[in-house]
Amino acid sequence: MKVILLNGSPRKNWNTHRLLLEAERGAKEIGAETELIHLFDLKYTDCKACFACKRRGNKTNGICAIRDDLRPVLEKIHEANAVIIGTPIYYGNMTGETTSVIHRMLFPTTHYENDNSLDELLPIKKKCGLIFSGNADPGYIHQSGGQTFEVTASMIGMIFGSCELLYAGDTYQFSDYSKYYAGMFSEPHKEEVRKKQFPKDLQNAYELGKRVCS
Repeated sequence: MKVILLNGSPRKNWNTHRLLLEAERGAKEIGAETELIHLFDLKYTDCKACFACKRRGNKTNGICAIRDDLRPVLEKIHEANAVIIGTPIYYGNMTGETTSVIHRMLFPTTHYENDNSLDELLPIKKKCGLIFSGNADPGYIHQSGGQTFEVTASMIGMIFGSCELLYAGDTYQFSDYSKYYAGMFSEPHKEEVRKKQFPKDLQNAYELGKRVCS
């Protein structure tokens, strides 16, 4: 069992990354081989609509034809049994880097023929997870971006096999709120949530990591 975890946050050792580390711990606990990749360490673009993956007789084999830093990651995903993607929420959506990965991960594995057979383009069906972390209240996160996130998870699940969502909201954003224009937030409240709720979010991520490997 091989699991690829993708950190779509520019910040290491903060909320999204920590959630992914717990998901990785859960996967490892039941024997999975894991690799966690930081997307912001790579240089790549979104899909360029070159349609190399759609040309008759192409040799892309379900992997994006663009040769950049993302190509080796996509090759690993192609051969993995599970994929877990974590991203913070920017204006009600995923980071651009996360969105670009999903586009280039999915698009080459489908074609426009009526039967839309994926047997040769996706050799391994995968269980997937999407982890979202956000500064806003969890209810607001679900209300503002929930439909978008659910559509994304549905598309990943339809093509790859399955995909589940996990939300972590009201997260602690700064180590010292007094240094930033953040007066609309109560630091004591944020600290309280971090002490009481975030450990539960980490546990949920850990359980997700176990489920995608079961």
